Amino acid sequence: MPPGCAGEPSGWLLRHAALLPPGGTVLDLACGEGRHVRWLRSLGRRVCAVDRDVAAVTAAWGSDPEVEIVAADLEGAPWPLGERTFAGVVVTNYLWRPLLPRVVAAVAPGGVLLYETFAVGHEVFGRPRNPGFLLREGELLAAAAGLRVVACEHGSDGVPPVAVRQRIAAVRDRDGR
Repeated sequence: MPPGCAGEPSGWLLRHAALLPPGGTVLDLACGEGRHVRWLRSLGRRVCAVDRDVAAVTAAWGSDPEVEIVAADLEGAPWPLGERTFAGVVVTNYLWRPLLPRVVAAVAPGGVLLYETFAVGHEVFGRPRNPGFLLREGELLAAAAGLRVVACEHGSDGVPPVAVRQRIAAVRDRDGR
């Protein structure tokens, strides 16, 4: 395993991997140390990995021509990807509400959004505790309006460490709707 890629891929992503259309690049937004970059590359996917600190991803994947690494302050600077769209958009354990419309808009026609992060109720189990970083009931569902929702969940995952999460798998129809 390349350094900086510790951790298993999200079970939600594994469960919905078949939704990712063949070809095209997958955006891993707020990619952290690159656990999903590693997983996506194992599937033969091209990846655009975006995070504020890309040192671990660069160390692991900087020489791979199929991995585009973008260092960006997602909360304090303009959206770094312009009007680009992606075959898949993957977001885990990250929430910055002002970006939700951009995240959904980045899903290409025929593409998929796979998003999961902490939700209200998680504050009793650990960080994050700030309500600004916890999704409210139905918030991802509302943000993904215009996409076809394949699956959506909100609740305790019950697996140690216990967490309350909200998840969505949604597809943009090929005609762009």
